[in-house]
Amino acid sequence: MKFKKIIIASSIMILAFLTLNFANRSEVIAPEKSFSDFPLKIGQWNGKKDFFDQKVYDILGVDDSVLAHYKNSENRYVQLYIGFYRSQKEGDLIHSPKNCMPGSGWNIVNSGLEEIILKNSKKIKVIRLNLKKDSEEQIVLYWFQSRGRIISSEYWQKIWLVYDSVTKRRTDGSFVRLISPVNETREKTLETLKEFTKDIYPYLKEYIPS
Repeated sequence: MKFKKIIIASSIMILAFLTLNFANRSEVIAPEKSFSDFPLKIGQWNGKKDFFDQKVYDILGVDDSVLAHYKNSENRYVQLYIGFYRSQKEGDLIHSPKNCMPGSGWNIVNSGLEEIILKNSKKIKVIRLNLKKDSEEQIVLYWFQSRGRIISSEYWQKIWLVYDSVTKRRTDGSFVRLISPVNETREKTLETLKEFTKDIYPYLKEYIPS
């Protein structure tokens, strides 16, 4: 098991090295629309925009983004964050919540993949994190939406990044993250996040290049 982890870690380092070399020769891709125009009214959801501190954006290295808080008529709440990168050069790679959330004091108590059947019957898989901080609980769903793919693995995100930088001369990419607090049951919270995903997915394609 230890040897396997060493192999995986070495492979990621090699992929990162190749990515940074090819990224300098990649095209810079802009979003289809500016995320400043991302809708705040989506189906039954009404949103309000928010912003991180500037130092957070400096760390993320994101080129365009949206942070918004949505509620529906049942007072269910989802925080949406989308970060778009025109080109993932050195220091501007997409950050994973598995690294960022523990740094904010949240402990990952469980993780896995969730399948979501969209309104057009297409199935996608996303990453789920169950988080806890003191008496608070929340569930996170996130995925990488890059160059026409929905990617639900940090490892495959890096692999496809290298592949597309060589074959397509593209390293643009997006990160989509949804967070909802567990106020009732975990099952109900997860259901809320999945329903929200179904509602916003068609809009994502209007902003994120395929």
